[in-house]
Amino acid sequence: MAAKDNAKASTVLNKDDLIVVGGAGGFIAGALVRYFHDQGFTRIRAIDKKPLPEWYQRTPGVECLCLDLSEEDNCKRACEDAVEVYNLAADMGGMGFIERFRIECLRSILINTHMVEAAYRAGAQRYFFSSSACAYNTDLQKDPNVRALKESDAYPAMAERGYGWEKLVSEMFCQEYWHERGMKTAIARFHNVYGPFGTWDGGREKAPAALCRKVIECKDTGVDEVVIWGDGHQTRSFMYIDDCTLGIDMIMHSEDLIAVPINLGSDYLISINDLMSLAEKIGGVTLKHKHDLDAPKGVAGRNSDNTFIQQVLGWAPDTTLEDGLTKTYQWIEQQYNDRKAGKRTVS
Repeated sequence: MAAKDNAKASTVLNKDDLIVVGGAGGFIAGALVRYFHDQGFTRIRAIDKKPLPEWYQRTPGVECLCLDLSEEDNCKRACEDAVEVYNLAADMGGMGFIERFRIECLRSILINTHMVEAAYRAGAQRYFFSSSACAYNTDLQKDPNVRALKESDAYPAMAERGYGWEKLVSEMFCQEYWHERGMKTAIARFHNVYGPFGTWDGGREKAPAALCRKVIECKDTGVDEVVIWGDGHQTRSFMYIDDCTLGIDMIMHSEDLIAVPINLGSDYLISINDLMSLAEKIGGVTLKHKHDLDAPKGVAGRNSDNTFIQQVLGWAPDTTLEDGLTKTYQWIEQQYNDRKAGKRTVS
């Protein structure tokens, strides 16, 4: 779907305006930094608490700071002179992480609490918060054949424990900074973002990367059986990273979406079993499926209703899952082979 002539950073900012991106050592924020750099912005400040050598990607010419944004003074430093602030910093990962480490996920509320205040005090024109589909009422996600979730389905509130509640409360902060203090805020509820330069091993990876890695491991070791968490009937939609960064830009700069939570995700629903089969197809192998029913599996089904984003922006994420997963698989395979060869890799 072709987007309308939507406002973007490139049409409303000067190229030397300072853009601040929190969580830039991670997957989505790292891609967002590169997105703005490729558009010619010359002043980008990238922030993450991880040591610089552990960032997933670093873009040349970008100011990179190693700061823990759960601390107030670090947020003040991060937002100095900022024209726009993008907060994607959070302690999170795939279902295996967020079900086991709920306290860490909840503590991310400190990041947004301090960042939105620091952005306001610094005089930032706009503030972006990366929310999640985990903010939606879990009672609506008990069937794999779930209806797509529309923005109003977050209330009555029954968010995913830990991570989802943090997102929902942080959304309220963003809304109130607009209504009470007049700072323009934007809120996007991400639905399962995937792609190259993301976590693919170690426990924080999400399903697309995890399944690609498992196929690659099976091919490399000669194993003909792969383990799938849960019964495999769980359903999700998955959004490719390039659609995500473009969507963030348009949502941030839409006057119709100030302090209005909006879905940012694909509306193509697929089961985990079928996602595994797609990864096998890309890898050119067929494996036996073994299901671990005791492993974390999340809600039974979750999909994005894109009616609202199509209405407002005339656009919705449209990269096909097979195209996006093929690129992801190829990148993970290179990372896997590099690690075997003793090279330093992103994990």
